[in-house]
Amino acid sequence: MFRIRTLAPVSLLLAAVFFLSSCGTVPVTGRRQLNIIPSSTMLSMSYQQYGDFLQSNRLSNDQSKVQMVRRVGTKIQQAVERYFAQKGMTDELDGYKWEFNLVESKDVNAWCMPGGKVVVYTGILPITRNEAGLAVVMGHEVAHAIAEHGNERMSQGLLTQLGGMALSEALAEKPEQTRALWMTAFGVGAQVGVLLPFSRLHESEADRLGLIFMSMAGYNPNEAVGFWQRMAAMKGGSAPPEFLSTHPSDDTRIKDIRNALPEAMQYYNKR
Repeated sequence: MFRIRTLAPVSLLLAAVFFLSSCGTVPVTGRRQLNIIPSSTMLSMSYQQYGDFLQSNRLSNDQSKVQMVRRVGTKIQQAVERYFAQKGMTDELDGYKWEFNLVESKDVNAWCMPGGKVVVYTGILPITRNEAGLAVVMGHEVAHAIAEHGNERMSQGLLTQLGGMALSEALAEKPEQTRALWMTAFGVGAQVGVLLPFSRLHESEADRLGLIFMSMAGYNPNEAVGFWQRMAAMKGGSAPPEFLSTHPSDDTRIKDIRNALPEAMQYYNKR
């Protein structure tokens, strides 16, 4: 059951006020989004949380795989920078300090924090299979950061869970809860509840943008279909219904990706 239906009228009014006064625009797609946290604050916290994560998790010693992650990540980075330059939006990347790391973990996961701080888990590599498959994943995760989905999710969380307090205030008064909210917002944790509709929107948006970025990086975007088919096969029939998932259903995702391929191929063919 969606918790959004149980919000008190005062909370709904507060949400409406915040939304009307704090709307921003996704830098690439133009979609309106809730954004109540300054980018400088997001970058500062990102670099701190990313450093803490690396200190408490084991980096891979497999140099061939580490170099592959950094090679693909650098190509995606360069593609993003070219894309923004072409759009006259280079200043949107101010403060980015790109970094790509491979962490030893059986988890099938990857994520990107603000400022281009990327982690890939070794558990996803058997599914990516090759550089093009890895580019699907990294392009998708970088797209989340580029579209400021983390800021949007944090803004939603501060509003719905912490009464709309500022991030600095939340860190001072409720540090553990705020840190948990941050980890969830960037895919390091998981949550079922009020943010689900937004999360599915973010995933679909990142799929489309990720296809463009990987194409500009020199990777065939058609690889995305095979990757998500392998993900679906790995999950088997264990995936929850789409309305309970933070991701689109496998069938929906693959269909949407196929529909987005012609646009992505235009970038791939222009290389």
